[in-house]
Amino acid sequence: MAIAFQVTFDAADPGALAAFWAEVLGYIMQPPPDGYASWDDWARDLEIPEDAASAIVDPGGNGPRIFFQRVPEGKTVKNRVHLDVRAAPGLDDDARKQRLRDECERLIGLGATRLYEIDEPGQFWITMADPEGNEFCVCPGVPLPDPGGAGSS
Repeated sequence: MAIAFQVTFDAADPGALAAFWAEVLGYIMQPPPDGYASWDDWARDLEIPEDAASAIVDPGGNGPRIFFQRVPEGKTVKNRVHLDVRAAPGLDDDARKQRLRDECERLIGLGATRLYEIDEPGQFWITMADPEGNEFCVCPGVPLPDPGGAGSS
C-alpha cells in the first residue's frame, strides 16, 4: 500500500507562493480546519505567527497536498527536487511543443520565469522558476521510457 505524502516548499511569502502554485496546478487553497472561519483564526488560537504557512490541495483529492512554510533564508542553489508540470499528454511532436510553449507563456503571466528549453530528438521540455526561484519543468504528459523504470523530464 502506498504511503500518503505532501510536498513542502520553503518560502519567503507562503501565501503568495501557494496562490501561484494553485493557479499552475489547478489546485485550491486548503480550507481552514472545522470550527475556524480562516487559517488566521486557527493560527492565532494556536499562537502561530501570522502568514507562517499556507497549503493547497487537489480539489479532486488525487494529488498530494502542497505545503508552504516561511523560512528566514532565501533560496541559494539549484533545487535537488523539482516538480514536472505535465501539460501536453497525448499530443504529437509539433502540437506538444506548441502546447508546452503556450503553457510557459501562461505561467510567465502568473509570475514564473523561463530559464531554458531542451529540444533534442525524443526530448522536449522547458525549465522555469517560480516567483521565489524554485526550478520546475513544463514537460509532456507521458514520461519517456527509462531502463531503470523511473520517468524522465
